[in-house]
Amino acid sequence: MKLTQEIQNYIQENFLFAHQPGTLSPADSLLDKGIIDSTGVLELISFLENQYQIQINDEEILPDNLDSIEKITRFIKRKQAGEA
Repeated sequence: MKLTQEIQNYIQENFLFAHQPGTLSPADSLLDKGIIDSTGVLELISFLENQYQIQINDEEILPDNLDSIEKITRFIKRKQAGEA
């Protein structure tokens, strides 16, 4: 749960300027809700790589890995376990 909360806090602090705090569910699509655009994805990747000591390859930059807090959490766990 700590990982999910850290990611959610980062997204709320850096991308939710026009949204009310607490309105983002872990399952919500960050792209469909307009929370993150292509530049935001790059910022998110930089944060994830630095925060969690991982390397995200170009072929891993997919909605299946980065489109919601839940997906990001699962992706980070896989990367840390050496599975992704």
